[in-house]
Amino acid sequence: MTDPVLLVEDELFIALDVQATIEAAGFEVEGPCMTLVEAQAAVARRGAAFAAAVLDVRLADGTVFAAADQLHAAGVPLIFHSGHADDEDLWQRYPQAMVCPKPSVPAALSDAIRRSAASNGKGTQQRATG
Repeated sequence: MTDPVLLVEDELFIALDVQATIEAAGFEVEGPCMTLVEAQAAVARRGAAFAAAVLDVRLADGTVFAAADQLHAAGVPLIFHSGHADDEDLWQRYPQAMVCPKPSVPAALSDAIRRSAASNGKGTQQRATG
């Protein structure tokens, strides 16, 4: 069985769309977590048992960085899916992260998820196109 992908997204319709994309890529979904508190609770429950994490930067209760730091420290591949992301800033903080700017074509996000899960956090800086 494949480890799930953590989904952190506070906009309901986007979360449902991304959830469908993750499932179509062949992964189970943990979430969607709509707040930092929910994301940190998911990380506390499952630790590093995620194939990857798809993270929006701005959430209803702040930014995702506290949860991203925990995931990064545990070796979970990170995919930032945000309309408010500065690629260079994210790559300085998370050198192996992928960035899929919103809006993303589902195929580009699906490809990013598969590549991140396959890399096991050992990839290089990548910006998904689409």
